[in-house]
Amino acid sequence: MTQIAYPIRNSLYLNITDRCTLECRFCPKHTAQGPVVHDYDLSLDHRPEVDEIIASIGNPGDYDEIVFCGFGEPTLRFKVLIEVARWIKEHGGKVRINTDGLANLVNKRNVLPEMQGLVDSLSVSLNAQNPEVYARHCQPALPGSWEAMLDFLAQAPSYIPKVTATAIDGLEAVDIQACEALAAERGVEFRRRQLDKVG
Repeated sequence: MTQIAYPIRNSLYLNITDRCTLECRFCPKHTAQGPVVHDYDLSLDHRPEVDEIIASIGNPGDYDEIVFCGFGEPTLRFKVLIEVARWIKEHGGKVRINTDGLANLVNKRNVLPEMQGLVDSLSVSLNAQNPEVYARHCQPALPGSWEAMLDFLAQAPSYIPKVTATAIDGLEAVDIQACEALAAERGVEFRRRQLDKVG
């Protein structure tokens, strides 16, 4: 059975796609752990539609926030994401998106204005201090991904109340202090994540 919604602490996470713009070496999807978070198997046998996702949420007000975050990149289903986010906000919930920051590159336009008022916070995977280290660990499919992610980070605070860049401590050659400086230069918060700790 497809696990669309899964609670962690007092947040509800939404697993809406298994597709991704990156093929990160450290992602459990590509390691022995497999697509499992907190004992939830996030394998999808189909990509759920808006009504199915909404039905899996219940009352958004029961949670601190509803987080778009599965084992795929949620902004690859941007139209679905926005429709569900609008419903969540209309029903008293808060919305966070965990993203690789490549939505503008993939959609070939600035999608941040469409998120304004519907998304309360963004967590963006920065993951490296330069394009070489980024390419080594994240293996992007699209040229210019690192630069596009940085541009997305820089623009995001104009539209989204809370924006945080993240990087994983423990990945070879990743300079956490340099990543934090990149985040500060773009006016966003920074959070250091731990290797092999998901959710």
